[in-house]
Amino acid sequence: MIRTLDQMVEKVLSLHKKHRIAVAWAHDIHTISAIHKAVNYGLAEAILIGQSSEIKGICRKTGINHDLFTIIEADDEVKSSTEAVGLTRSGEADVVMKGTVSTDKFLKAVMDKNDGLMMPEAILSYVCAIELPAYHKLLFITDPAVIPSPTLEQKIIMAEYAILMTARFGISRPKIALISASEKPSRHFKSSEDYGVMCKMAKKGKIANCIMDGPLDLFLACDKKSVEIKGIETPVNGDADILLFPSLESANPFYKGLMLFAQGELAGLIRGTEKPVIVMSRSESEKSKFYCIALACMMA
Repeated sequence: MIRTLDQMVEKVLSLHKKHRIAVAWAHDIHTISAIHKAVNYGLAEAILIGQSSEIKGICRKTGINHDLFTIIEADDEVKSSTEAVGLTRSGEADVVMKGTVSTDKFLKAVMDKNDGLMMPEAILSYVCAIELPAYHKLLFITDPAVIPSPTLEQKIIMAEYAILMTARFGISRPKIALISASEKPSRHFKSSEDYGVMCKMAKKGKIANCIMDGPLDLFLACDKKSVEIKGIETPVNGDADILLFPSLESANPFYKGLMLFAQGELAGLIRGTEKPVIVMSRSESEKSKFYCIALACMMA
């Protein structure tokens, strides 16, 4: 079982395979530095798409040799995104990554019906693994980035994507906590009804290869002492592998809070696409962007 993001990197290195990363609008130091680190580690080869003068200027400022990369000229964000997705779709690249292009323009290219990367009739979602000094293993979170208010069907897909990802980390039956404000079902939260359906599906094996319970608050999901204090029986038992949130509005501030206040580092990917898609905030650290690249290589 992979318990840290560095162990994930070691796992990818042990595969001895380089993947080609196409980066749309590669105009920021953190992205180029993370890509440079991946190239130096032998994880990847890089195709940087954008204004070549800007990319080369950033490389000079950081002492990076731009000859290590293939640089493709693009006039604007939209063209760079279309080019990056096109290279990945054609097989000239294995992974597509967002640089400083706005997320909506980037995802528009990814989701294009004719030239994008969506799997047929798939639902787009996001899963990330977060490493925290205060938690004893990696914590997977869904969905803090894509689906604003997931339906029951979308929540089921979110869980299945997370289960598939944790399997790559050696977790055969992840514990999934369906997160709410309380462990008590409430008519005030629509998620309570959805969670009840999902737990029944998991018990019957219709959501396979997992242990699921909810609604649960964060204490019952991730703190064994709280489980003892409250005296509540739950198969998750304060040892969650996956936290599934009822909305983007609840998940996004939570995971950003972990990055900002709890020294969290993450590795995350868009799911529902034919090839791995890396979407990160422009404010994410170089380290987290490197971990996202490593995760994409592991999932490719």
